[in-house]
Amino acid sequence: MHPTLITELRFEPLNLPLTEPFAIATGAPERADNVLVRLTLADGTVGLGEAAPFTAVSGETQASTLEAMASVRDALVGRDASGWRPIGAWLTEALPRAPSARCGIELALLDALGRHHRMPLATLFGGAGRALDIDMTVTAGDEAHAAASARAIVARGIRTLKVKVGALTPEEDVRRMVIIRREAPGARLFADANGGYTVAGARAFLSGLEAAGVPLALFEQPVSREDWEGMAELTRASRVPICADESARTVADVVRLGREGGAHGVNLKLMKSGVVESLAMWNVARAFGMELMMGGMLESTLAMSSAVHFAAGLGGFDYADLDTHLFIREHSFRGGLRCEGGRVDVGHVQAGHGVELE
Repeated sequence: MHPTLITELRFEPLNLPLTEPFAIATGAPERADNVLVRLTLADGTVGLGEAAPFTAVSGETQASTLEAMASVRDALVGRDASGWRPIGAWLTEALPRAPSARCGIELALLDALGRHHRMPLATLFGGAGRALDIDMTVTAGDEAHAAASARAIVARGIRTLKVKVGALTPEEDVRRMVIIRREAPGARLFADANGGYTVAGARAFLSGLEAAGVPLALFEQPVSREDWEGMAELTRASRVPICADESARTVADVVRLGREGGAHGVNLKLMKSGVVESLAMWNVARAFGMELMMGGMLESTLAMSSAVHFAAGLGGFDYADLDTHLFIREHSFRGGLRCEGGRVDVGHVQAGHGVELE
């Protein structure tokens, strides 16, 4: 039997308590209800993966993710992990509405393959680098929460803050941004509405920031995923770069955004699209000359380490929103990414993503 044949696929719930609810414009989960994946090769190598469904973004749940994985398990056993890209493409067709399930399997497969060949994932993805500078999120909330979050983030040594907006009125969000600017005067500021504004609301938010003298470096997904015209209208008019997130789930989405001028950049998330689809999206976005952000849903150290390998290994990313592991209060993993201030590094990893289950 070939040593890299897949002999077993196992998965189970992975429930992770958070330091605070991860509040965005469309929801506020208080716990990460993820899925842990184990994939075994014929030589006994075991790879670990994680699926992080975020219901408010993709409609997936932990239960639906487990069900999706069960539906493809028998078809995966006996395949050669060396063909990870064809396997990823097949998963995209088999599970079109379950991207986090696909991603969890792909990550376990790639980790097993990396361990088998004694190769870190950053090398497998291209070897462009091993480290990234990240932001940290100020979740949706009131003004007191915004001030406390900004102070805590700056105390970590992180100098880029990504503020969740769109849950309140534009005027209320502007007041939150003013307070965050006061608490972190030298920080670079992003805003992420997760589709929570209308075009008029997004314009009011930008105008309010300009009047208040608050500089914004990036505005992510100001209007809903389906409002393609609104995204293009804001992109044409805004002096602040507009980044698509929910509007960029597939290669076809990125092609449409590029052709219609629907965004200056796109946020790639492995859990939103899967690994192989994200690779294709990276290529298309680069071909259109769009900026690139690497982001996450609500992953622990396991999947977040994999995202660092992906983005650092490929290179070409302008922004790294890879902070969700900092919101996980307790977990049973060791190894993987190292975080010092606003920099994450996987240069020490010898094989796979480097994360072990204690």
